Amino acid sequence: MARHQARERALKALFEYDLVHPDLPGLLERTAAGLAGEDAAFALQLVEGTLANLLDIDARVARAATGWKLSRMPSVDRNILRMATFELMTGTAPPEVIIDEAVELARAFGTEQSYRFVNGVLAAVARGLRPAPEGGPPVHDGS
Repeated sequence: MARHQARERALKALFEYDLVHPDLPGLLERTAAGLAGEDAAFALQLVEGTLANLLDIDARVARAATGWKLSRMPSVDRNILRMATFELMTGTAPPEVIIDEAVELARAFGTEQSYRFVNGVLAAVARGLRPAPEGGPPVHDGS
């Protein structure tokens, strides 16, 4: 549950950064405020890592989101995809867990269809990073 809260806090920070480009030190301070040590560190890792790797992340998301330009995606969806792609790239958790968490964030903060979009794009990103073993379980079935 605490990791979920850290992801939620990181998403809100990335959303804010995407929309208004606030002062980064202040944004990071607000992101960590009120979170326990490990959770604060995880939230900060998500924000800083996502922003530091934004060009690579955006390229991966753009390839996986066929028919969609990043600039045309809802900001919430775009930032969920960015953060989860960073997590997939670093392997902080199994891909299924990362995708499930992103889908839950999309259900909570996105549109009615966001969770399906996020699930599909992240499944493609995950396949591009770590192909599933032959006959292995799907990355996420969307349910």
